[in-house]
Amino acid sequence: MPVTVTETRTPEQLRQHYEVERELADRLRRASKEQRRTLYSEVYDELFKRVPQHPQHTNEASPERLAADVAEKMEIVAPFLKPQTVFLEVGPGDCEFAKAVAAKVAQVLAVDVSDEITRKRVLPENLKVVLSDGSTIPVPPGSVNVAYSNQLMEHLHPDDAVEQLRHLHAALAPGGVYLCITPSRLTGPHDISGVFDREATGFHLKEYTVGDLSALFREVGFSKVCIVFGGRGKFTLLPTWPAVACEKLLDLLPHGLRKAIALKPPFRWLFGVRLAGFKK
Repeated sequence: MPVTVTETRTPEQLRQHYEVERELADRLRRASKEQRRTLYSEVYDELFKRVPQHPQHTNEASPERLAADVAEKMEIVAPFLKPQTVFLEVGPGDCEFAKAVAAKVAQVLAVDVSDEITRKRVLPENLKVVLSDGSTIPVPPGSVNVAYSNQLMEHLHPDDAVEQLRHLHAALAPGGVYLCITPSRLTGPHDISGVFDREATGFHLKEYTVGDLSALFREVGFSKVCIVFGGRGKFTLLPTWPAVACEKLLDLLPHGLRKAIALKPPFRWLFGVRLAGFKK
């Protein structure tokens, strides 16, 4: 999360946020698997208490911005939805997107580590919140047609990310697809450490390239992995190998030049990590 034109915090406030988040992220990185089952929610709660100027407290999105965010997500997901679809979202947040999908499909499963955000919200009858420990996907095997996550994978401990991928693959029915959107390491860091470091050291416990993540998809059993390429409402599926080859070349460039190139369209549509993994 590099400084943007909308950033209103002082350098001292940014530094304080960075130091607290890095301390808590290191705690997560060092924790055992058993400790991480409860630690994810604990460190985020502590961050918001110790950093009163955190954007989570101060940024209040307008209804128009929230609607635009849902519409942007729907552009990518809608081609995979059918009236009989069972849709699963990992890390649904306020469930606004899950609610929009629920109007188009048979059932929506919203998998999260807490139901605190959604507890007081009115949800449609075909939307069910399913609680997880952060890596498991507690739904019946083979019961899901379309799985989806956005800005989630980077927040998981790398070991938990692989385990979650295995569980997602198991949850999918034959022919099912997992759509995964996560920020690219080539244009990062994308957390608060982007102000100070060249590699993610905050709550983005690992940022990925197309090559990194597509290899993990295949490792856990996805038979086909594609890039969701495009923008402005027009998308197509492409093989991953052109992006992987170009990523290797970009990685040889100095950090600033690499980032500048990778952020420009159409390169950002190629290198932005938006993958579709298909189960045979």
